[in-house]
Amino acid sequence: MATTKTKIKEVKVKEVKNNSVILGPRITEKSALGSEKGRYTFNVATNTNKSEVVKAIKAMYKVTPVKISITIRKEKTTFRGGRLGTKSGGKKAVVYLKKGDKIAFA
Repeated sequence: MATTKTKIKEVKVKEVKNNSVILGPRITEKSALGSEKGRYTFNVATNTNKSEVVKAIKAMYKVTPVKISITIRKEKTTFRGGRLGTKSGGKKAVVYLKKGDKIAFA
């Protein structure tokens, strides 16, 4: 019994660590069109690299990516309702999968 509990604790620690890499799926019209072709877009932490994203995708979705493209989004200033505001920047990762693989966000 003790070994089963420790295994469960180890899995939870790994999930929390991977969740700090991938902040969530980026749901836009462009990413929805890309997901039909096997390209999935995620918001990721600003200090991550491609190898960390690959490990997180494998752990969370049980799928091996073929290719990953990471882009830095700059913070932008905007006017909204006559007031000055900002659009937050960040980092996004586009994950390319094999033809038969899929990720469900449900």
